Amino acid sequence: MTETPQGIAFTLDGVDELTFARILRDVMDDPAFRRPLQIQAQEPRPGTAARLIVAFDSKERPRAVAAMQRLKTVLLRYGVQVDSVRVPGEE
Repeated sequence: MTETPQGIAFTLDGVDELTFARILRDVMDDPAFRRPLQIQAQEPRPGTAARLIVAFDSKERPRAVAAMQRLKTVLLRYGVQVDSVRVPGEE
């Protein structure tokens, strides 16, 4: 049986395309986000906020939480306010 991946979702309201591209570049170059974690990205669109999701299997939860903290640091570097973060199991 295959496990369903979980994800920590960040909603980044008000982030423009250039800033989002820079954030995504930094995340993709950072070893904190390497496999088995997966980064899913939704670029900003008119009327829709940008989103980044750190996807992981449940056995990788401690690593995903550490990556979440690292992502917060990356976002602060660009002055990005995180509007919401959803962590599975913490609803």
